[in-house]
Amino acid sequence: MQDILIAILAIIVGPLATFGFYILLNWLVNLFPEKVGRSLRPYVFIGPVLLLVGGMLVYPTVQTVTFAFMNADSTAWVGFNNFTRLFKDPNFLSTLFNNFLWVAVVPITTVVFGIAIATLTDRLGAIRERVFKSIIFMPMAISFVAASSIWRLNYQWDSGDTQIGMLNAIVKAFGGTPVAWMQAETFSLNSLLIMVVVIWGNAGFAMTLLSAAIKAVPEETVEAGAIDGANAWQSFFRIVLPQIRVTAVSVFITVLISTMKIFDVIWGMTGGNFHTNVLGVDFFLEYFVYNDTGKASAVVVLLMIAIIPIMIYQIRTYRKQEELR
Repeated sequence: MQDILIAILAIIVGPLATFGFYILLNWLVNLFPEKVGRSLRPYVFIGPVLLLVGGMLVYPTVQTVTFAFMNADSTAWVGFNNFTRLFKDPNFLSTLFNNFLWVAVVPITTVVFGIAIATLTDRLGAIRERVFKSIIFMPMAISFVAASSIWRLNYQWDSGDTQIGMLNAIVKAFGGTPVAWMQAETFSLNSLLIMVVVIWGNAGFAMTLLSAAIKAVPEETVEAGAIDGANAWQSFFRIVLPQIRVTAVSVFITVLISTMKIFDVIWGMTGGNFHTNVLGVDFFLEYFVYNDTGKASAVVVLLMIAIIPIMIYQIRTYRKQEELR
């Protein structure tokens, strides 16, 4: 009960306190002459945000990079020793392969499903379109921790005759032998099954953005293609798809970044065991389980090096999208 009251207070008091704080700042700015106040107001309003970003993002980032070149308890400099230890560890190479597999499969599959669902639901009529899109978007309303619990039950394997897991129940119904899916090691089958959870959770996000982009395609261009003899496939791939390319790339990069630092689904389903480990889980284990701050920080630095160029490209893509608008 106490936790519930604290949560309610945080929800109510937090926004009110923030609102009151900015009212106070605005009142203080109004005390200055009008010309001075007009110049100060943008900095006064953006200042607290910059302080929060600097204190909660920039400083920890610099600290993490520093710790990556120090020993396990951050008391002595060890140079690149932490990175050397990582790349000499065969388990870490397996982790890198898993991360590559996630990056290669999840973003493109999510975008493809998003485009397919958006295109097909747009043909259902207004009422059915809203119903189907609401159902597909529904997984976005739950966390990946909850989603991993649901799907772990679907993949459940029991040693007895009765199979609780839906997938094994289907396999058994067709005369097959139930499989311990999460412990399977056949070409990272368990990792691919976990990816299904993330694709299922992100499909609604991709569908929403891509559906809006498809609806924004001018009908005149599609009609012109039909007059020139283009069939449905040609019309989509040569007329519609090029016009929604920027949105598709934005969705792809957003899902790509979240996939590269994936943690909660894997931790909830396997804990990184059975060759499903990725960089996010590896950092958690090194820092919180093995108490090796240097090695954990090195993992984060590698992840940052991989993500930063993608983020820069994403920002440029958004700017191009804004220019087109």
